Amino acid sequence: MNYSLNIACQTSALSKLRIFLHQALNEVRLNEIEKHQVTLAVEEVCSNLIIHSHGCNPEDSIQLEIKNSDQKLIVEISDQGQAFNILDYKAPDLKKVMVEKRKGGLGIILVRKIMDEIEFESENGTNTCRLIKWLHS
Repeated sequence: MNYSLNIACQTSALSKLRIFLHQALNEVRLNEIEKHQVTLAVEEVCSNLIIHSHGCNPEDSIQLEIKNSDQKLIVEISDQGQAFNILDYKAPDLKKVMVEKRKGGLGIILVRKIMDEIEFESENGTNTCRLIKWLHS
């Protein structure tokens, strides 16, 4: 099964994203905890794009495509904003973050822990982050 969604780059669109993910992930062979984790990972990537890459500009949009096979779930998140290669991200020192009581900056760590594979490509002005979760029988 394949599912597609196009959302405006505004934080209010994240509720539409959650509804879409809930419906699409019902068709996927994941337990409830894994479904919530995948939703968290996708929402984190999308919210970062909306806020940091697009500055919450509702004229911009993000495209999502979910592909489900017997072996894996693939979530492709594409946009035409400022490129951010999640693979180049260097995690902050967690002890320093705790001492500074800083909020934010930890979502990408979660995405990396939740998803089995992450791919990033940028071509002809379109950036695509591909999140892959292997399905276990």
